[in-house]
Amino acid sequence: MAKVVGVRFKKACKVYDFDSNGLELKPGEMVIVEVERGLGLGMAVYTPREVEATVNRQLKKVVRKADTVDLERNGFNTERENEAFRICREKIVQYKLPMKLIRVEYLFDSSKAIFYFTSETRVDFRELVKDLAAGFHTRIEMRQIGVRDEAKMIGGLGPCGRELCCSGFLSDFEPVTIKMAKEQNLALNPVKISGICGRLMCCLSYEHGMYKEEKKAKRDKEKSDREKGGKGGGESGGCGGCGGHGQGQGHGAGTTQEGV
Repeated sequence: MAKVVGVRFKKACKVYDFDSNGLELKPGEMVIVEVERGLGLGMAVYTPREVEATVNRQLKKVVRKADTVDLERNGFNTERENEAFRICREKIVQYKLPMKLIRVEYLFDSSKAIFYFTSETRVDFRELVKDLAAGFHTRIEMRQIGVRDEAKMIGGLGPCGRELCCSGFLSDFEPVTIKMAKEQNLALNPVKISGICGRLMCCLSYEHGMYKEEKKAKRDKEKSDREKGGKGGGESGGCGGCGGHGQGQGHGAGTTQEGV
C-alpha cells in the first residue's frame, strides 16, 4: 500500500494524484511536486490516503512542502508572466498575426513559458516564437485553446450574477446540447441560454437528469392510469364508456324500450 495525495495547480482545475512521499499533508497546504521536465507548485486538496501499490508505480512524487522561498519565487514568476504577456501582445500586433493572447504561464522552475491563445484560423507564429525565446531565454510553447477555456481562464460573472462555473469550480467541461434546453421547456433564445463564451451554458446540464426522471415518472403514471381505466370499463359490464346503459342492458335493449 502507498499513500497518495491530490494536488491542484490552479483554481477549478483537475486534481492530480501524487505519491505523498511519506509527508503528512493537510488540505490547503502548498507543495512542490515533480512534473514533466521539472518542478511544479500546487495545493494539496485532500490528506494522503492509502491505495494499491500498483497504482503508485505511475505516480510522480511530492518533493517537499513549499516554504517562503518557494512562494516568493512563485510571486516572481507571476511578475514575469505579466511582462511576457505585454511583450507578446506587442509582437502579435507587430507581426499582424490573427490570434488573441489569453494568458502566459511560467513553470515553477522557469524552464518553460506557455502562451495560451485563441484563433479562428491556422497561425504561423514561428518568427514570434524565435523573438520570445531570444528575449526570455527559456523554452516557449504556444498553446491554442477554445472559447470555453478562454472564459475559464479570464473569469467573470454569468447571467445569474455569480462567478462563472467554469472558473469557480468546474474542473472538466461536460457536453451540453440544445436538447437539454428543450427538455427543460426553456425558451430557445441563444441570448438567454448562452454563456459569455458564446456556447450553451454549462448549467443546462445540472438539472437535466432530474427533468428526464420527472418526465419518465409522468409517462409511467399516465400509462398506469390508462391501463387501470381500461380494466375498469371491462369489469363494469357496460359498452366501454358511453354511459347510456345500466348494468345488464345492451344497446338493443335500450332501443326496444324507446320504441314501445
